[in-house]
Amino acid sequence: MRADARRWLLVLIWLLALGVLGFFALRSLTVSTDLRSFMPPPRTADQKLLMDQVGEGPATRLLLLAIDGAPPERLAALSRGLADALHKDPHFEQVINGAFDPAALDPKWLPYRYLLSPTLDHHALDAAYLADQLQQRVEDLASPAATLLKPLLPRDPTLEMLVLAQRWSPPKPPAMRDGVWFSADGAALLLAQTRGAGFDPAAQGAAIDALEAAFHSLADVDGAHLEISGPGYFSVLISAKTRGEADRIGAVSTIGFILLLLLAYRSPALLLLAALPIASGGLAGVAALAWLFGSAHGITLAFGFTLLGVAQEYPIRLLSHRRAGEDAVTSVRALWPLLATAIVSAAIAYLAFFASGVSGLEQLAVFTISGLLVAGFSTRYLLPRVLPSKFRDAADSPAIVTALAIIDRVPRPAWLPGLLTIVALFALWRAPGPMWQNDLAALTPVPEDLLLRDTKLRGELGAPDVRYLLVLQAPDPDRLLALSESIEPRLDALVGKGALDAAELPSRYLPSVATQRARQAKLPDRATLVSALAEASRDLPFRADLFAPFLDDVETARALAPLTADQFAQTPLGARFASMLVKRDDGWLALATLSGVHDADAIETFTATTNGSARLLDLKAASESLVIAYRERILRALGIALALLALTVIVALRSARRAWHVLAPMSLATLLVLVVERVAGISLSLFHLVALTLAAGLGLHYALFFERPVADAAEARRTLHATLVCVASALLVFGMQAWSSLPVLRAIGLTVALGVGFHFCLSILMARPRR
Repeated sequence: MRADARRWLLVLIWLLALGVLGFFALRSLTVSTDLRSFMPPPRTADQKLLMDQVGEGPATRLLLLAIDGAPPERLAALSRGLADALHKDPHFEQVINGAFDPAALDPKWLPYRYLLSPTLDHHALDAAYLADQLQQRVEDLASPAATLLKPLLPRDPTLEMLVLAQRWSPPKPPAMRDGVWFSADGAALLLAQTRGAGFDPAAQGAAIDALEAAFHSLADVDGAHLEISGPGYFSVLISAKTRGEADRIGAVSTIGFILLLLLAYRSPALLLLAALPIASGGLAGVAALAWLFGSAHGITLAFGFTLLGVAQEYPIRLLSHRRAGEDAVTSVRALWPLLATAIVSAAIAYLAFFASGVSGLEQLAVFTISGLLVAGFSTRYLLPRVLPSKFRDAADSPAIVTALAIIDRVPRPAWLPGLLTIVALFALWRAPGPMWQNDLAALTPVPEDLLLRDTKLRGELGAPDVRYLLVLQAPDPDRLLALSESIEPRLDALVGKGALDAAELPSRYLPSVATQRARQAKLPDRATLVSALAEASRDLPFRADLFAPFLDDVETARALAPLTADQFAQTPLGARFASMLVKRDDGWLALATLSGVHDADAIETFTATTNGSARLLDLKAASESLVIAYRERILRALGIALALLALTVIVALRSARRAWHVLAPMSLATLLVLVVERVAGISLSLFHLVALTLAAGLGLHYALFFERPVADAAEARRTLHATLVCVASALLVFGMQAWSSLPVLRAIGLTVALGVGFHFCLSILMARPRR
């Protein structure tokens, strides 16, 4: 009774320690969702720019919105109401729907319209031009647009504000109806640019939640429907789908794992106690991340707990290898040298991730290695002291006796591994399709119907292409704007030839200082303008003093200092412009978005004539080059880890021959997994490499224990029992993932399940014969 009391006291202390550790870890660790943590450090200028654009680029932060399901008048009202609500929401930095509200303009910026509008490039504010404009205003006042134009007329008879509003709209804006944008099939359209990074699912999810809440809070919204599209929406959708499917698979797998252990050990108490080392390893991994990094990516935690699945073997080995008449402390002492070799070898394999130089994978290495070590030492020094003295010896199981007899009769031809290797290498050489998957989009595919809807909305709204950017380079922002102005006519010519639909240059928003001054020089003095205005308004129905605000604005504009890029970025319209400029150590970049690129070669030919001041950036090509560089780094690190692992096994076993019986089946099994997936036409990705590493860690355990010399048949049966439980649990968990509809989960599940099967079979076939 005293021994039982000590045992439960130790369990209580262990649980309290886990509670304290968990409290510290969960309070100290911030979970990130920015996918750039799992991207390699960029090496080229284009790769660095890609990394910036993945998160902060305007195209990736743009949400495309459509409202339908109601009459046009109500849709227009809903569009205006939603735009008003989102303008006040901190999740969004810009929302446009084609509406123009003069009252929303800050009066202090209005005189700048004459420096920003291109009108003075082609016309002078003389009597002839003013007469033509005023005659048009008379006609406008008799049209349905009179309500909009009447408040503008005294201050802006030439409608420069409307000229700028049109210039600052998308290059190919949708049709207008009731003062807002509408699609050809009658849906009200909007563009919303979020503040959060485009591929940060948490930030985008918060923005989309705020967007939907704002829409449903509008008056008279019954029956209307809001459609959302864009990269941010897709990242939220895929993240939610992945999390939901992973949770469902995890729940079913957990139930199956529990039932499997109950079947194997016939004791709920043993099941709960065996979970303590795994829980200790998981919490230790989280605490290590909190201590060393302070934050971790959500993918790090997901992958980390997956890789920590190796640790479930530690308590299973102890439970299955206990001998009748022997306490657990004695059993684990005999088991420990081999178990320690497996733990250290797996930790060395995971060091490959730390050597990758990628933040997310460095975190993954810290989490997994910390977890494995703590789970292993918990199994060695704590678990034996809390296990009950009464247990069922696995060697006495009739099923295991039969299974071992069958395995002992399996032929083990020495030529079989060599033949399998030759056939596998030939099959790998002849496998169809590319060896590697370089397209990141293929790993998180968007459903076809959503892609079609996005293409349709993008076409209706004239939204920029998410693949191509025109990158301009100059020493400072003003020279960037001058460069942008100089290439604008040539890009317009390419648009005319059909190479692309439209280009959005930063000079559309803000002209260079030289251009502003040239326009400013064309503004007449007050006396000259008064005379021209009097002549132009002769015989027209306007009061003589009506245009006094117009005269004041022109006079103010004549004395204004030109707007700089920094100043314009602070205006209500500056958010979009500011996102197009990027500061670099060697100068400045401007990112011109392109819509509807049909002939990238023609654009490349044009940029080749700019002496390197402009270039076409293909974000897809840049991402693929980044993935290739990433993979090469991971493969080099895995190669080094493999060499260290082999050295560790040789030193631990003190025999190259014994080490061969461990490493050879592990290596051949890994090769066979690659062959099966490649013959099936599967291109390999980072997730396959992670899964291969996990499968190799599991296979190392099988080979180590099957290679171990045993004193009698009973110990061989215990080894087989433990291995079968480990294999069955791994096949249960990862076999279910192999049936997932999501490529990431399927890649991990299929690779590990195949690996477990091959490792188990080859560990038996290539082990030393049992005497």
